[in-house]
Amino acid sequence: MKIIIHIPRQTLELLDDSGNLLRRYLVSTGANGVGEENGSFCTPRGKHYIRAKIGAGQPENSVFVKRRPTGEIYTPDLGAKHLQRDWILTRILWLCGKELGYNRMGSCDTMRRYIYIHGTPESTVAGKPGSHGCIRMHTKDLLELFDLVSAGTEVEVTA
Repeated sequence: MKIIIHIPRQTLELLDDSGNLLRRYLVSTGANGVGEENGSFCTPRGKHYIRAKIGAGQPENSVFVKRRPTGEIYTPDLGAKHLQRDWILTRILWLCGKELGYNRMGSCDTMRRYIYIHGTPESTVAGKPGSHGCIRMHTKDLLELFDLVSAGTEVEVTA
């Protein structure tokens, strides 16, 4: 399996080992565009892999902070009470860069930047940049993807 994230199209594609398309989802990547530097709030390009799968068994719309469930379940009312929060919901696929000096190690390290594929409120627009650098997906799409991939799955981000 392999995941390809197409920044211009704001899509995530899941391919089988022969390169055949299995699934295509709309996503939302960095509102600041692409870039690898820590603090840029950009989505990092290049070759990555899923370092960890987090949240298996948690209820839909579980809220995560620092990769830990808070016990909260996101609702529009909760969202309205905390307008400044960057919601990380349901599941997390934590990415790690594979290219030394580009997206791994130093000030460009994807893993140390805490770049994830994660859930987002259903009210968040998919297909348009808007994240702080992560790849956001709607709940049903993320749940499906989470069950289809494993830690170690290759992820390529193309711009």
